[in-house]
Amino acid sequence: MPRTTIYTSESVSEGHPDKLADQISDALLDEFLAQDPQARVAVETLLTRGLAVIAGEVTVDGYVDIAQTVRNVVKEVGYTDTDLGFDGNTCGVLVAIQEQSAHIAQGVDTGGAGDQGMMFGMATNETVELMPLPIAIAHRLTAVAADVRKKHPSLGFRPDAKSQVSVRYEDGRAKRIETVVLSQQHGPTKEQVEVREKVKTHIIDPVLKEFAEYVDGTPDLHINPTGAFEIGGPQGDTGLTGRKIIVDTYGGLCPHGGGAFSGKDPTKVDRSAAYMARHVAKCIVAAGLADKAQITLAYAIGVAQPVAIAVETFGTEHEDPEKIEKKVRDAFDLSPKGIIEHLSLRNPEKVKYLPTARNGHFGHRGFTWERTSDAERLK
Repeated sequence: MPRTTIYTSESVSEGHPDKLADQISDALLDEFLAQDPQARVAVETLLTRGLAVIAGEVTVDGYVDIAQTVRNVVKEVGYTDTDLGFDGNTCGVLVAIQEQSAHIAQGVDTGGAGDQGMMFGMATNETVELMPLPIAIAHRLTAVAADVRKKHPSLGFRPDAKSQVSVRYEDGRAKRIETVVLSQQHGPTKEQVEVREKVKTHIIDPVLKEFAEYVDGTPDLHINPTGAFEIGGPQGDTGLTGRKIIVDTYGGLCPHGGGAFSGKDPTKVDRSAAYMARHVAKCIVAAGLADKAQITLAYAIGVAQPVAIAVETFGTEHEDPEKIEKKVRDAFDLSPKGIIEHLSLRNPEKVKYLPTARNGHFGHRGFTWERTSDAERLK
């Protein structure tokens, strides 16, 4: 009998309060780096009804209109009316930003890591983008939800939404979509049956069609399972930067060191090393060295080279694992400076951070860490 496991991953839409906070933090990072590519940035955002609080540490040679940047993001996502509980035109913006600690800077200035910690990256050949299937489907649902809401305002959908997908695996291989959960914010109505049908027709059905090879019969569907979902966004729940770290990564199918990404410049290895770990894992799979790979990196604050590098291939390797690890060490400079240069993380022309705060940081074309041309280095 095959060994059966069900794995579940979730995603949240760009209008979810935590994701909105992430987008604001990354939009500010983009603005600071546009002014000064060497800026040191660690910005956190807190959102509640009618108020955005921006705090953190920034050292930059230039000026950014923080309040206007915040308002632009809020309005772009769709919060443009007080009836939604949050309005980018009128919300309050409180700013509490100071310079980065000189004690941290002295270690970073010499090429060292901006903090200690461990970072993980993975890739698997079960999807075209080399991402785990559950999180790939969950992200697709929230992306389609946002697109449908913007293209068809008559449907009455509002910016906040959450998805969750459970996939049955047999002997480590994805076989079937078992369950789909989608909660979509909507305007005032007593016709909940109609809302559910709209969600199914315009969001769920098109996504399941994209993943038809994993649909056997009809998956269990839970659409707005609590009933009405009219109150959402920062009105319904306080939003915080960095509170969706599993949504941002691999949906729980890979370990996580605990460090958030958004609002941090690339000297913070929480972000840059996680991107590099994904890049290396993806190159291993793209090079045909393994069907699934997980990279672990660990750093000490102020120290340039990682204190630990580990490669796990889960028995899917097509070459000796020790040889794969040696190839990784020989092919890539895993110091913060090496990572920043290799992935162009301080080049605003090549890397924009705001898009990473929507539908995950991995699996999307255009991000430099997603390219696989460097797989040639491992052959």
